[in-house]
This record gives sequence, C-alpha cells and structure tokens, in this order.
Amino acid sequence: MASLELEALRKEFDGGSIVAVDDIDLSIDDGEFVTVVGPSGCGKSTTLRMIAGLERPTSGRIRIGDEDVTDVHARHRDVAMVFQNYALYPHKTIEQNMAFGLRMSTDLSAAEREQRVTETAEMMGIGDLLSDTPDQLSGGQKQRVALGRAIVREPDVFLFDEPLSNLDAKLRTTMRTEIQRLQEELGITAVYVTHDQEEAMTMGDRIVILNDGNLQQTGRPKEVYENPANRFVGGFVGSPSMNFLDVTAEPTGDGIRLSDEDGGFAYDLTGGRVRAFGDIEGGSYVLGVRPEDVSVAEGDGQAAVPATVDVLEPVGSDNYLYLNLGDGSDGFDGEDSPAFVARVSADVEPAVGERVRVVFDESAVHLFDPRDGNAVTAAEEPAAATPK
Repeated sequence: MASLELEALRKEFDGGSIVAVDDIDLSIDDGEFVTVVGPSGCGKSTTLRMIAGLERPTSGRIRIGDEDVTDVHARHRDVAMVFQNYALYPHKTIEQNMAFGLRMSTDLSAAEREQRVTETAEMMGIGDLLSDTPDQLSGGQKQRVALGRAIVREPDVFLFDEPLSNLDAKLRTTMRTEIQRLQEELGITAVYVTHDQEEAMTMGDRIVILNDGNLQQTGRPKEVYENPANRFVGGFVGSPSMNFLDVTAEPTGDGIRLSDEDGGFAYDLTGGRVRAFGDIEGGSYVLGVRPEDVSVAEGDGQAAVPATVDVLEPVGSDNYLYLNLGDGSDGFDGEDSPAFVARVSADVEPAVGERVRVVFDESAVHLFDPRDGNAVTAAEEPAAATPK
C-alpha cells in the first residue's frame, strides 16, 4: 500500500465554463480509509476518476507514494477500482473475471494467478462460484466478485465508486461491514466515494465533504458531526438534518439572547457555550441545532420555547416531532416549508396540534455567519445586525 496526495487538483469542462473540481488539496496516509461524500454533481466521482487516471486534471498534481502519477496512463498506475455497476465480463467465468487484471498487468504464471484468485475467492466467501458466470449470481455475489477482482491485484490504492448503491438496504449494510473487515485485515489505502452519509460516517477513518467542486471539511466522522465547519456541512451530515433558524443575537450580561425577527422565538444561551462563540456584541446569525439535541420540557421550571406539534413520525426506537416554534404561524406544510424537528424517545407521543415546550442541549448549539455560512467561533467577527 502507499499514501495518496492531491495537490491543488482541478478539473474543468467546456473550456473552463464548468469547474467540476476546484483546487482540492488532500493527503491520505498509507493504510487509511477515507470516505468522500457530497450531493450529486459535487465532484466526488470526477476526483476519483482523476486518481484512477480515467480523467486528466486541468491542473494540479497526484502522487501515489513517492511517485507523481499525474501524467501516468491509467493502466500503469498501481490502483484498482470497484465500480457501481460491477463491470464484470458477462461471457467469462468468475475465475476468469478475477484473473483478467492479473493476466493483463502482471507476469505471474497461470498457476500463480490461479492460486491468488482461489485464495481471494475463499476470503470473499465466493470460492464455490468460480465456475459460474455473472448472470448466475445475485447482486451481493457480483459485488463480492468485483471486490475480489480488485483485491487480487494487491494494488497500492483501492478506489470505490459508490459500489453498494445498487444493493437493497439489508445487503448494503452487510457489504458495508464486509468492506470494513477487509480494510482492517489488509491495511487497504482506500478512497470510497458515496452519496450515502451513513456509509461515509460509519466506514471511514476520515470523511471528506465536497460541494460544488469545493472541499468543505475533512476530519474524523465524529469531529465533523459535532463541529461542522459551515452551514452546508451541518445540514448535510446527520439525519434528520440540522435545524436552522435566522436569529439576532443580543448580549444579556451573563449570556446571549437569540430571537427571530418576528419575536415568536427567543432563547437564552449561558455558560461555556457562550464563551465558545467569543465576544458577541449583537448581530445576525443562523442558529443550528440537531434534532437529537432538542427535547420536550417537563414541567414549567425550565426556560423553554413554546411550539406546536404538526406531525408525529414514529420510526421505531424514536419519534420525530415536526414543530412550529413560537406562535405557530409558519409551520410545516408537508412540502417545502421549513420544519423544526425534534428526535425524541418513542415514549414521548404528543398529539398533533398539541402545544409543547422544547429545550436545547446548549453544548450542541451552533451559530453560523449568514454571509458565508461559516461556523462562528471565538475568533470570528459577527455580521452586522439587519436593520428593522
């Protein structure tokens, strides 16, 4: 295996009118498993194809280990790629499919190729399928063959391009576990592209988030989840998505009062979380809080926000409450109106239309700058208050 480094990697189409990947810098350690996630069209698959040599960068460099492979043809790069659609030869047996890359790119003898294929097939649990053809296999078996074909080559870098998106939910979970097990056993240096944030969060040593060709944030999944760099990351990572409210912040001596323009929402922050935001003298912000950090207040002793329950959505172990905050004039209508969601335990079951009071876990409250969406910290300057 080897390390992988992308330096100011850029890809343009149509003479520069479309920038698919915009000057990405990324270093991946030897043996590290990195997941790349983002919405459709964000540049994740284009980045993967440049690493594989299937697309030529407009500018920037790609290094695998100590070698600059930017101008090296795909067949001469020591990488193996697993595709979304399996890409198996339908007229070849499973053994022939797995051995094809070895026959084309190595000088191993037929006996050596057979031994390596057999060992890999046994490891993948498909040893009894080597004489079959792809049309005799299920989706999960085909994906195991595609993985085995990549593993048998023993390349420096493994590339995965949404390999599980064609599988059903249960099989996808099984294969996700299988890939993680293989990565730990083999010490794979891997880049795994997915649109599924759950895959990205559970599989990767590190997660890379792209949007519109730009690198938004990298880090350990838990770090990214708890400390999003900007509003996009906060909203993209996590399900249900983070709640957002446009608020004005006003210092109160020992804290900060957050309120909306109409006065229907007001909440006081105190303690350590206030210090995390720095010396705020008032201004416009976007409040962000995740559904699991919103709870229904018990009794009248807590400072809380009044809300009306619009929808109660049971999902088994939890209930999702879709709420109108404040006076309930701008609630969820089932289409594109913003909803404030609380993720609560299954035994919390308020009736639709019932008035409740909700509180936030203050340690998990975020503020974002409305101008650029960046997270506010003690080093950031607040935006100027919007005149009323």
